[in-house]
Amino acid sequence: MQVIPLADGFGAELAGVGLVDVASSDAAYRAVRAAFEAHSLLVFRGQSVGDDLQAAFSRAFGPLELVKVGSVGHGTFYSRLSNLASDGTVVAENDRQIWRARANQLWHTDSSFKPTPALASVLSARTLPTAGGETEFASTRLAWERLPAAQQALLQRAIVTHSYAHSRDQIHPELMTAQERAALPPVRWRLTWRNPVNGRRALYVASHAYAVDGMGDNEAKALLAGLIAEATRPGRTYLHRWRPGDVAMWDNRATMHRGRPWPLQEPRAMVRTTIEARDADGLEEMRPAG
Repeated sequence: MQVIPLADGFGAELAGVGLVDVASSDAAYRAVRAAFEAHSLLVFRGQSVGDDLQAAFSRAFGPLELVKVGSVGHGTFYSRLSNLASDGTVVAENDRQIWRARANQLWHTDSSFKPTPALASVLSARTLPTAGGETEFASTRLAWERLPAAQQALLQRAIVTHSYAHSRDQIHPELMTAQERAALPPVRWRLTWRNPVNGRRALYVASHAYAVDGMGDNEAKALLAGLIAEATRPGRTYLHRWRPGDVAMWDNRATMHRGRPWPLQEPRAMVRTTIEARDADGLEEMRPAG
């Protein structure tokens, strides 16, 4: 296995190993898992990937999350992110799927708004536009490590509230259905997530986060916005330009990401599987006491 760095301090392309290897070989899994813990973002090129292989690869890392109510793929393990209708045609620009794509263009970490957040996400390119549609990543681990020690001491045990409605309402007041609102009440997590394998901490922030225990609303929003801005400053992110056969896997404990726009008259279809975090992944420390 070759590890090819992608960005300054995080992200790596893995060559000489693929999804099939990880799904079928414990040795390959251990090597890729070590790279995942070290680099937070992994890219595999030239994969002949379908739903079953993507799920088998993802399951090597932990239990799969079911797609939430209101999303395409609800009740399955496959979140289908596209601008295509069920008949294969491109949807209109005022379609709910386009609203969702615009919401995904906010900096976020997957499933921080759920009672069981995500360890990792695996995204495969199925249909790509001729331009645009990239995915941009930022390391919240490096962002935490850049903070002054005095600020780290103040923030390390802070508790933050995350809500899916908070991010979606920024895009359109009708993007989130009443059923989704009822199914996804706000949740609270620590502001930092410690990786139990290497002991490194990362900021756990996202567009879903909006409140901090012990702070006023304006103060909390300013703090969270400032942390996100610092993590995503120019020169500190990695922009992944998708090629056919690409598969990306990222650590939701230690990164944020966002989709980038593309010409909406052109089709784009991606499939995401999401791996739930477990206590062994550091989740136990993330739960506020009481």
